[in-house]
Amino acid sequence: MFQKARSIKNQLQFLTQITFQSKIQTQSIKIRNFTNKNEVKTAILLLNLGGPQTLDHVHSFLHRLFADPDIIPLPMRSVLAPFIAFRRTPKIKSQYAAIGGGSPIRDWTEKQATQMVKLLDQFNPQTAPHKSYIAFRYANPLTEEALNQIYNDGVKRVIAFSQYPQYSCSTTGSSLNYIHRLIFSNTGQSLSPNSPIINENVKEYFKKEVNWSVIDRWPTHPKLIEAFAKNIEKTLSTFNENERNNVVLLFSAHSLPMSVVNRGDSYPAEVAATVYAVMNYLGFSNPYRLVWQSKVGPAAWLGPQTWDSICGLNKNNIKNIILIPIAFTSDHIETLFELDHEYIEQANTKLGMNVKRIESLNDNPLFINALVDLVVNHINNNNNNNKSKQLYLRCPKCINEQCGLTKQFFLNK
Repeated sequence: MFQKARSIKNQLQFLTQITFQSKIQTQSIKIRNFTNKNEVKTAILLLNLGGPQTLDHVHSFLHRLFADPDIIPLPMRSVLAPFIAFRRTPKIKSQYAAIGGGSPIRDWTEKQATQMVKLLDQFNPQTAPHKSYIAFRYANPLTEEALNQIYNDGVKRVIAFSQYPQYSCSTTGSSLNYIHRLIFSNTGQSLSPNSPIINENVKEYFKKEVNWSVIDRWPTHPKLIEAFAKNIEKTLSTFNENERNNVVLLFSAHSLPMSVVNRGDSYPAEVAATVYAVMNYLGFSNPYRLVWQSKVGPAAWLGPQTWDSICGLNKNNIKNIILIPIAFTSDHIETLFELDHEYIEQANTKLGMNVKRIESLNDNPLFINALVDLVVNHINNNNNNNKSKQLYLRCPKCINEQCGLTKQFFLNK
C-alpha cells in the first residue's frame, strides 16, 4: 500500500511538473508572437508544388497529390487516392533515391526566398520588412503551415506569388483554390491527407483583415527570358563551333491531359510564349521545338512527348540536342531524374546521340532579379493595375465551381 501511494504521489508530481512546464512554454509562445506582431509589413507567399525531402515523405506527398481534385479528378477519391499512392510509392521512391534521396526544391526555394527578400528590403523600403513564406501544395512546408505563420506574425499585406511562370488550373489554380477552401472550410477537419487544421480565428483573419493580391503568371518577364537565354548560350558554347548553329533546342515542359487543355487552360499558350520570347532574344539562332514530358496514365495528353521527340530526331539523323526545361525554374525530379537519367543517359549511351541539358535557374542572379522585379512592380502599381486580367477569367469550358469562388474572392480583395 505504501509503495502504491508513493507511486501515485510521484505520478502526480510528474504531471504537475509537466503542466507547469507547458504553461511556461505557452506563455513564452504568446509573448514571442506578440513581440513579432507588426514587425513584418509585407508577406510574400511563395506557391509551388513541392517535393518530398526524404524517401519517407514520398507516400504522403503522393497521397496529397492524388487527393487534389484540381489536378487529378478521380471518382471515389477518398478510396482511390491512397490506393494509387500506395501502388506508386515504391517506383517513385526508387527515382528519388537515384537523385540523392529526396527533392532539392525546398532548399532551392529557401535560397531564392532569402535572396529575394534581402533585395526587396533594399529596393522597396516603404513596404519593408518583407518576409517570405513557402506554401507547398503537397509537401512540407504546407500551405496550412504558411498561413498559420503569417497569422502568428500578424501580417496584413499578403502577396500570393506563384512560382510557376506559366499559369495552369492544375498548378497555380490548384494552390489558389486550396487557399480559398482552407479559409472558408467549415468541416473542422484537414482538407488534405496528413495536413494541419486551420482554426476559426485564422480563417476569420484571412477573410477580413488581410489585404490579398496575386502574382499569378509571368511567362515573358524580360529577366526570366534573359536567364533562360544565357543558360542556353552557355550550353551551346560546349558544342563544336562548326556544329553549334545546327544544334536543336528542345524546350520541354510538363504536359497536361487533353481534357484540361480542351477546357481552355492557358498553360500551353503561355509556355509557347516563353519559348518564343527566348528564341527572339537569341535571334532565332537555332532550330527549335516545344515538347512535353511527364505523361501519366493511358488518357490522351498534350504532345509530342519529349522522349518520342528525341527518338524521332535521332531517326532523322539529328544527334546534337539541348534540352531546356522551360516551365521548371528549380531542379527537382522532372529535371534530375526524368530528363537527366531517363532521357539524356539513354539517348547518349544507347542511341549514340549528344544530348545535353541547360542548368536550371535555381539561384541564378538573373532569376533572383526577376523575382524581385516582379514583386516591386506589383507592389508599386496602384490597386487598379496590379490585378491580372487573366486570373479572373475562368476557362471557357470550366467545370470546377471552386474556380469561380476563388477568383471572386481575390478580385474583391
